[in-house]
Amino acid sequence: MTNASETSSALPIGATTDEATIQKYANDASIFEVRPSAVVFPKTIDEIRSLVRFVNERRAEGDTKTSLTARAAGTDMSGGPLSESIVLDTTKHLNRIKSVTETEGVAEPGVFYRDFETETLKKGVIMPSYPASKRLCALGGMVGNNAGGEKALTYGSTVRHVKRLKVVLADGNEYEFHPLTRPELDQKMAQQDYEGALYRAVWNLVQKNQDLIAAKKPRVSKNSTGYFIWDVWDGTTFDLTKLFVGSQGTLGLITEITFALVRPNPHTSMVVAFLKEKDFPKLGEIVNAVLAHKPETFESYDDHTFGLAIHYFPDMVKTMKSGLVSLGLRFLPEFWMVLTGGVPKLILMPEFTGTDQAETDARALAAKTALEHLGVQCRVTSSPQDTEKYWAVRRESFSLLRKHIKKERTAPFIDDIIVSPEKLPEFLPRLNEIMSHYKIIFTIAGHIGDGNFHIIPLMDFTKPESKVMYKELIEKVFDLVFEFGGSMSGEHNDGIVRTPFLEKMYGQEMCAVFADIKRAFDPQNIFNPGKKVGDTLAYAMEHIDTVY
Repeated sequence: MTNASETSSALPIGATTDEATIQKYANDASIFEVRPSAVVFPKTIDEIRSLVRFVNERRAEGDTKTSLTARAAGTDMSGGPLSESIVLDTTKHLNRIKSVTETEGVAEPGVFYRDFETETLKKGVIMPSYPASKRLCALGGMVGNNAGGEKALTYGSTVRHVKRLKVVLADGNEYEFHPLTRPELDQKMAQQDYEGALYRAVWNLVQKNQDLIAAKKPRVSKNSTGYFIWDVWDGTTFDLTKLFVGSQGTLGLITEITFALVRPNPHTSMVVAFLKEKDFPKLGEIVNAVLAHKPETFESYDDHTFGLAIHYFPDMVKTMKSGLVSLGLRFLPEFWMVLTGGVPKLILMPEFTGTDQAETDARALAAKTALEHLGVQCRVTSSPQDTEKYWAVRRESFSLLRKHIKKERTAPFIDDIIVSPEKLPEFLPRLNEIMSHYKIIFTIAGHIGDGNFHIIPLMDFTKPESKVMYKELIEKVFDLVFEFGGSMSGEHNDGIVRTPFLEKMYGQEMCAVFADIKRAFDPQNIFNPGKKVGDTLAYAMEHIDTVY
């Protein structure tokens, strides 16, 4: 493909190439801009199949550039759905919820999570791995990135909840994937067709590299980097959905998702702990003391985030739909604490849930007592409204930064690091030391129960020194994460931003296995090229968006 006009006229279904559309799809929630040649909005699975056949024909004619990149809601922070070729948007037409029961829901990838949850709540159930962007994101992106969020501590990431997938593969046909027993796997591998060859290829990779795979599996509670080949075979069950989840559309185009659903507990109670610098050496002990009482969620935010909430207090009023006086009264204890003792360095928010309010309150009180024995200032929230204000601060820091800081932009590139919680007392001071060398505003919030932190700096990429800072920071922070045995992404995946660092995280041998997986599913590299395999830091830096 040489230009957008040729793309539009040659495609087997209608394409959009006007400047406004191209510009919209050149961006997601990341710092990157990559202009596609065309955007398509398929209405049916047959249209998706025709697109795959079209790209294969182009490859047979010697065209090495034309490719297909699936996109859902565009809330990705890694640059995952950005492409120089054809972007396939599923949200316009492939957005049907097919069925919902008390145990599972079936939907197309373009369904927005908010609409899916509206239907599941009618049955009293949810799909619990939703991210903070739950009002904006779509199901296909959640699967493609292996999304997680505040409930992942208890319920895990999206990969745990995908029961079945339908996917159009590189041969242009749609296949269904679900867990197989060993006899069922043997039947699949005996097939003398495209599907059988695929199962044989993955099985051989797993068997040939089982020691390497076991050794390289990240030792953290959640991970969204690489391909999850360590989860495909557990000795009893063979499940290729584990490869598609978190693959960012690099192995095929997902057309239908079946999720397992859970019934949320009706009662909640939150403890809020205010940590000062003197408490940091005990942080691992503090976290473990809370985890012993099994919170459903365990969130945190730092002094910068807290300071933003206090500084932009009127916006918090709008966020919470509360009156200024009413909300001010709710925050009086925090205002007094700031006046008398300063802003805490870290605020912890373990929330306990259960089927019985008294039992839930008892666990929260037990956690509070354990924290007080460690010398931590803390309290149990007094009402749902009291709890709400802490959730508002935790969830709104990103939007507060985007709204109020001018001439700069939120820059998610070290936004999803994760290390084991017991390593935090050593890790966090080292992280703060790195960040202290750069004169930038940033917030740190995240899922401290998992050791997963979202660092969001504000940067002005119109200045050349900002790209230098980007390169230094991303290398230093990721090196530190790897030193502590962590992952550079717990939830947000690789995309443009982290693919260049996969070899440093996993080593050459494991990345060669990732490349073998990609070749097995996509030998012509037609699905979202440059993600998971083959991207470079130079490419990422060349595509940082400087107009915003």
